[in-house]
Amino acid sequence: MDQLTKLQARRIALAAQGFTDRPHATPSMATLERTLARTGVLQVDSVNVLQRAHFMPLYSRTGPYDVELLRRAQTHTARRPRRLVEYWAHVQALMPVELWPLMRHRMEKYRGERGKWGFTADPRLEPRVLDAVRERGPVTARDLEDDLSTGPRTREHWGWNWSEARKVLDYLYLVGDVAVAGRNSQFEVVYDLPERVLPAAVLAAPTPTPQEAVTELVRRAARSHGVASAACLADYYRLRLQPAPGKASAKAAVDELVESGELVPVAVQGWKRAAYLHRDARLPRRVGARALLSPFDPVVWERSRAEALFDFFYRIEIYVPAEKRIHGYYVLPFLLGDRLVARVDLKADRASGRLLVPGAFAEASAPPETADELAGELRRLAGWLGLDDVIVGERGALSRALGAALSR
Repeated sequence: MDQLTKLQARRIALAAQGFTDRPHATPSMATLERTLARTGVLQVDSVNVLQRAHFMPLYSRTGPYDVELLRRAQTHTARRPRRLVEYWAHVQALMPVELWPLMRHRMEKYRGERGKWGFTADPRLEPRVLDAVRERGPVTARDLEDDLSTGPRTREHWGWNWSEARKVLDYLYLVGDVAVAGRNSQFEVVYDLPERVLPAAVLAAPTPTPQEAVTELVRRAARSHGVASAACLADYYRLRLQPAPGKASAKAAVDELVESGELVPVAVQGWKRAAYLHRDARLPRRVGARALLSPFDPVVWERSRAEALFDFFYRIEIYVPAEKRIHGYYVLPFLLGDRLVARVDLKADRASGRLLVPGAFAEASAPPETADELAGELRRLAGWLGLDDVIVGERGALSRALGAALSR
């Protein structure tokens, strides 16, 4: 069995995620497609304290780009088919449209379970909702609420504030009877029939068996990770790791890919779990990255993997009471070279045109140039967001040096 040092594993992982790709002078649709081929999916999240989560991984890898590129990739015209569609791929995420057939096994699972949230949409409303989408689509749940209201909303589950229209639409989306056409300016999901959202060739593609679908998703996860444990490979597309009677599993997929030579078993320094190296993974001599990473970036979304690769203990504290937060509300790791060297709490104050940095924290391994490099990246981020200034607060041992670097 081959052995990798932790440094080698980090560099392989960062190369697989696109951090060694040659930058394009002006990011284009080709840039977006290259980046998406690395990340596989773009996680969607409603928090907008800085920038929506799905915009950030592209920025982290390509630098400032026109966000209209991402919107164009989610539209369909006669000359330019839609490239991305939203589905429960990792969690809620934008994924390439060609993954739709691979998600049909998941859709059927949700159909059998009547959804995934623990509350059940009223099946009597499904035909009415489908008819409404067919006649009025694209629509939001709010567009249908008045016609489909069945009385006051209840608080029986965490989704208590969802209207009946929202519950039914979400169920129909999970099982593939409707698709997400996009989001409106309030970030509400807009639904329509799949045939009006997805390219005809995608809808006509054959449905793989559940195990065939899982194997292809594990293959894609392995390319995006470069090197990973079986658990990380399963997590990338939220797959079942261990086999169960009659069920597809990521473990069976890993075994198949090892047998075919596509995955190579390796040992990684300090890892307790066995690891697998994709045969096409590159080990660069160096990684010259300088990037702020969203909390929902694939490099850090599996927190145990981030710790194993970077010795970086990371938890998002959005749902932690303010007085108990260690680093802040919306904290982004700072990647410099092949290390996560710092983290910063950020907020875009759009009313005043300022990028606020309430706290800045250096890791023990941070090099002397961390403050200067972070200052440069914060200026670049502010420019991309249309903000005029960067204001550093007082929390964190890096704040003073960062403020001084920004003032130079």
